[in-house]
Amino acid sequence: MMKLLRKLLLPIVPFYYAITWLRNKGYDWGWKTSKSYDLPVICVGNLSTGGTGKTPMIEFLIRLLKTDYSVATLSRGYKRETSGFVLASENASARTLGDEPFQFYSKFKDITVSVDANRQNGIERLLKLKQPDVILLDDAFQHRKVTAGYNILLTGFGSLYSDDIVLPTGDLREPRSGAKRANMIVVTKCPPNLSEIKKQEIIAALKPSIEQKVFFSSINYSDAIYNEVGRKAFKQLKNKKVTVVTGIANPDPFLNFLRSEQIDFEHLNFKDHHDFTAEEIAVLKQKQCILSTEKDYVRLKPHFASTPTQLYYLPIFFEIDRAEAFERCIKQFVKPR
Repeated sequence: MMKLLRKLLLPIVPFYYAITWLRNKGYDWGWKTSKSYDLPVICVGNLSTGGTGKTPMIEFLIRLLKTDYSVATLSRGYKRETSGFVLASENASARTLGDEPFQFYSKFKDITVSVDANRQNGIERLLKLKQPDVILLDDAFQHRKVTAGYNILLTGFGSLYSDDIVLPTGDLREPRSGAKRANMIVVTKCPPNLSEIKKQEIIAALKPSIEQKVFFSSINYSDAIYNEVGRKAFKQLKNKKVTVVTGIANPDPFLNFLRSEQIDFEHLNFKDHHDFTAEEIAVLKQKQCILSTEKDYVRLKPHFASTPTQLYYLPIFFEIDRAEAFERCIKQFVKPR
């Protein structure tokens, strides 16, 4: 039904294209104002509406930089119950920050995590309160009121922006020409051992400029599952009746991994960033063992405070080919000037 509706909306595509193209040209030609900053600001984003792995990329950058620099993240804080600028503190939760920023805060206590839909205001507040060495902007490629010093554009393997069109029939938030703003393009969620021939085919399809660097990344899964109590070997799931709960844009890679490991499970699928109702939680509490992604876990965890061993998450690890070259690009940009 949804596919049919999107096809019926095809006549709207030229209007959406024109509006977003003109908006971008307004910034390119100086009709609209954009602000830049003296410190390094790295933006991670995409052209599409689907999940391309922005959160794993931000976490990869945090791990890369936090030893040598004071790092701050700034996100919109999608679906949070607060407004304006919020700095993560010991009272933070997924409700005050949004699930992804709260995940950053839960995992990295030695960085600054903040949210603000107005990225200009958010950066200015960070500069006054924390004076970070580098700011990572999460999902801000279309937020043109801020001119990031370095733009990392993500596109998913198998759903390249070069093969797509703009909303509402396609999934692109803006025309493909927007990719020209990127300093680096990362093809995410690639299968293991992707051949050099296939990489070259993808690069040819993306048509990067001479200045743009292209990298390929993949997702690997942990050999252990975790919760508030501790960790267990992933293989122990084979002895349990598992209910997999996902509220992410594309759960297929996660589910395919579980199937490849011969895990017997039922799948309860919810929309991205889903806010679980009391009725849904009551149903989940009847399940023997619940496994979720880390992003879903931070939203589910408060509901299982009395039974923490009922709920687990499976961490993922972001790996990038030519890692040394990738790190060199980032650190050459961030280094003191």
